[in-house]
Amino acid sequence: MMTAHFTCKNCASGIHVYPEVSAKIIKCEVCSHEQDVLFTQENVDGLLVNCPGCSRRDFYSQKDFNRKIGVIFFIVAALISTLMLWAGLSPQWYLSTFIVLYAADFFLFRKLKPIAICYKCDAIFRDVKNIEQIPGFDHEMHDRIVYSDHDFQGKPLDH
Repeated sequence: MMTAHFTCKNCASGIHVYPEVSAKIIKCEVCSHEQDVLFTQENVDGLLVNCPGCSRRDFYSQKDFNRKIGVIFFIVAALISTLMLWAGLSPQWYLSTFIVLYAADFFLFRKLKPIAICYKCDAIFRDVKNIEQIPGFDHEMHDRIVYSDHDFQGKPLDH
């Protein structure tokens, strides 16, 4: 079953919900702020066509991995590598930390499932049945949607 993760517009806390056609409002458990949503039967069936939070059709897909953890992995590898360098170890030892980091990244990339994210409201959708139809992130689309409120109507950017 598809799950949706919205960000509270008041306190930026996460609001996790399962799509239900009868749900018209979601409520933040932290600050009790209410937001309007519009789930369709397609959402209940696990298909992502329109965003229930903003009604837009512009989504991108990516692997379901916390970026903060990725940055922490890189910082730890860099610190270990620096300590090995200062300890006078040969280059193959301190560079090996980045090889281990690359191997871990490759393993996670192969194992993690993709998620869909709305360009406009940053809602996250997991277990989407039509995820293969959702393209990857496009910087130009993101900038046009976020900064000039362009609506692509779910069509990819054509150059």
